[in-house]
Amino acid sequence: MAKSKNIFFCQECGYESAKWLGQCPACKAWNTFVEEPTIGKGSTASGGIRYQAKASEPVLLSSVHSSDEKRRPTGISEFDRVLGGGIVPGSLVLVGGDPGIGKSTLLLQMSRCLSEQSCRTVYVSGEESLQQIRLRADRLGVFKNDLAMLCETNLDVIQETILKYKPEVVIIDSIQTMYREAISSGAGSVSQVREATSVLMQLAKRENIAIFIVGHVTKEGVVAGPRVLEHMVDTVLYFEGDRHASYRLLRAVKNRFGSTNEIGVFEMCSEGLTEVKNPSEFMLSGRPEGTAGSVVACAMEGTRPLMLEVQALVCQTNFQIPRRTAAGTDYNRVNLLLAVLEKRLGLKLAGCDAYINLAGGMRLNEPAIDLAIVAAVISSYRNAAVESDTMIFGEVGLTGEVRAVSQAEQRVREAEKLGFKVCCIPQSNMKYIRSNTGIRVIGIRNVKDLYDFICTGRVSE
Repeated sequence: MAKSKNIFFCQECGYESAKWLGQCPACKAWNTFVEEPTIGKGSTASGGIRYQAKASEPVLLSSVHSSDEKRRPTGISEFDRVLGGGIVPGSLVLVGGDPGIGKSTLLLQMSRCLSEQSCRTVYVSGEESLQQIRLRADRLGVFKNDLAMLCETNLDVIQETILKYKPEVVIIDSIQTMYREAISSGAGSVSQVREATSVLMQLAKRENIAIFIVGHVTKEGVVAGPRVLEHMVDTVLYFEGDRHASYRLLRAVKNRFGSTNEIGVFEMCSEGLTEVKNPSEFMLSGRPEGTAGSVVACAMEGTRPLMLEVQALVCQTNFQIPRRTAAGTDYNRVNLLLAVLEKRLGLKLAGCDAYINLAGGMRLNEPAIDLAIVAAVISSYRNAAVESDTMIFGEVGLTGEVRAVSQAEQRVREAEKLGFKVCCIPQSNMKYIRSNTGIRVIGIRNVKDLYDFICTGRVSE
């Protein structure tokens, strides 16, 4: 029997130390060490399965064929987009998000779609009973084929069940509830989370099983547990959005099999999560027309152009220090743009409160929305409404120049598809726009050109 001992772990990166340290030598974080009991090498949990080590030999790179991985579609196109085209066999995917955001609902819907494809799927729940899962499943619709369910938190029992049942996809809800008997610390501790993830990773790679694990997040918005958890898995997905709002965003922050710039947009309904095929139209619904301070911008999320409304309210302040508020974008970036307007255009914003909002609760930090924020501030300050069929995008520099942005033609095409007539873009992007577009494209060189366009409807030569 191996003798147990206590080791200190860093909660940020998983660094081990025999004694407590104020600062982690690896990640330089302060006061992150916690004491956890562990076991010596060579011991396994009771009932656990030990794989026999096999001698491996190096393989020449030229002998490895770079064929595309065979992916299995989930049946949810927005989910497939974020994953990079579908589920890769043998992958380990971590899904994180705030409580009540819809992680379990999304994965249960995925299980329903996979079962309809005759894909052997096992849903392991450590938080809910079978009756609770059935109540949620009844709200989602009829399950044509039976879905294998397992309510268990003992990882060794789960491992034996998976090896016996031989599924293609396994869902673990959640990793913080799993435990191994060989480790005396409680479920959710650093030792248990790291050990459970390691076991699931080996199981996924050896048996070629795609495993999805649900992870809780801390108040800072990161997955709870050691930071090494995100390094061990192949893909990290975050389910974002206000739980009181109707829409949700699925975003990849790590993906070994696809892009990390794609997002999936869902709407929470009584029947579960519904895909939003055209998020631009969804974000612009209910937009006021002929109102000062409202401008439409276009941001890129991966390969998808996303249209959204930028709102600004500029009014005289009643305090010595004016108020600045930014909802949905970087507060410091807004202050920088206001300083550019005050310096380059002479607008007296020092005596005005300024409130910036991205309608719909969307959060974006892309520089391409700078020009739309500037246009909204000028429109509200001058009380001059921008035409509702006008779309604006571009990056603004400190000298007031408008700099080029990527994928300008895609943004213009999206605006044309949604019925916009005018598009203000950086002058340096004009050479990339085809002349046969059905939309009027105006090149903006600096904030003075934008000011003239808003106030007079034309740009000076």
